[in-house]
Amino acid sequence: MSIVKIENVRVLDPIKKTDSVQTVFIENGRLVAETATVAETVDGQGKWLMPSMVDLCARLREPGQQQHGTLKSEGKAARANGILHVFTPPDSKPIVQDNGALIHGLVEKAMLDGGIYLQVIGAQTQGLMGKQPANMAGLKKGGCTAVSNAYAPFMDDDVVIRTLEYAAGLNLTVVFYAEEHQIAKDGCVHEGFVASRQGLPMIPALAETVAIAKYLLIVEATKVRAHFGLLSSGASVELIKQAKAKGLPVTCDVAMHQLHLTDQLIDGFNSLAHVRPPLRSEQDKDLLRQGLKDGVIDAICTHHEPLSSSAKMAPFAETQPGFTAFDTYVPFGMQLIQEGLLTPLEWVEKVTVIPAKVANMQERWLKEAGWVMIDPELEWTINKDSIVSNGKNTPLINQTVKGKVVQSFYA
Repeated sequence: MSIVKIENVRVLDPIKKTDSVQTVFIENGRLVAETATVAETVDGQGKWLMPSMVDLCARLREPGQQQHGTLKSEGKAARANGILHVFTPPDSKPIVQDNGALIHGLVEKAMLDGGIYLQVIGAQTQGLMGKQPANMAGLKKGGCTAVSNAYAPFMDDDVVIRTLEYAAGLNLTVVFYAEEHQIAKDGCVHEGFVASRQGLPMIPALAETVAIAKYLLIVEATKVRAHFGLLSSGASVELIKQAKAKGLPVTCDVAMHQLHLTDQLIDGFNSLAHVRPPLRSEQDKDLLRQGLKDGVIDAICTHHEPLSSSAKMAPFAETQPGFTAFDTYVPFGMQLIQEGLLTPLEWVEKVTVIPAKVANMQERWLKEAGWVMIDPELEWTINKDSIVSNGKNTPLINQTVKGKVVQSFYA
């Protein structure tokens, strides 16, 4: 492959922990030594160069929900926005993530169709029914490094204990999207003033914190490696902080939109602001941000969930929850930097090397990452034409933002 010379670019290297303006040479997705054999020279003035990103939670809608998105369309969107490794929860429809052979085929298709490295989180129980442990040994053979029951409830806590013991014996990580179903019930929005005024069924933050507290006790007993995904409550951050202080093998992430948006957006029954876990209060947002800054929250994920326009057209409580999030990931990151919450290098770490470590795939990521170039000052408007994903479902529609991936250098 030809060598590209990039002049005067700001290189943000989370491995070397360096941030400096350089002239670099890239061949086949890797930085190489200076050479006279250059096929293309790129002016990197004012641009940032960083490794491709690792996303710990995105739904690509295939198999079974291709009306919303496909491995081809969402893979293209991920690559265009600097994301090369994507982890997807095990709750596709139909559920195939309890079968190692089917998972292997899905991973191959994601690379062939979409050009991304798909990492499938296996089902914790058979068919996500919450009754019997899935064949985790078979899932591991199929390439899974983690299992989860997504948002599906367990029949009882004994099933949780048995599946965690099983996972621990196989050195698999268990991913929790914590929600106590007896508290959440049929809720769809945060328990707060806006929801009360609109008469919408609510999901109190207690639904998340009660579940996290319970699961942490079981994690401590079984010694399984656990990851808590999509934290939405400030109180959840404190529980994870205490667990880490005790030395439990626990990590966590937050969806990028929870660091920026609140339940005020649901005003007027705005179904584009319907997501699960729901957007919460300003106080929760501030505590999540502080948890990220302090290092309690390890990583930032997209929580990408593309949906067709019809999925958001019913009365609010009957619409499907989810945001399209690949295309807004970088501008939201630029906003965190602009507001002084993170330095550029700290942001890069939260979306590259740290999620790779959390997923226990740092060595593989280093081999496959490639590099992407970002223009942090590029202004663009979020609309149906500028969003690469099939899903145009975002409450940020028609807003002007800053920051975009302008060029990729993949292997």
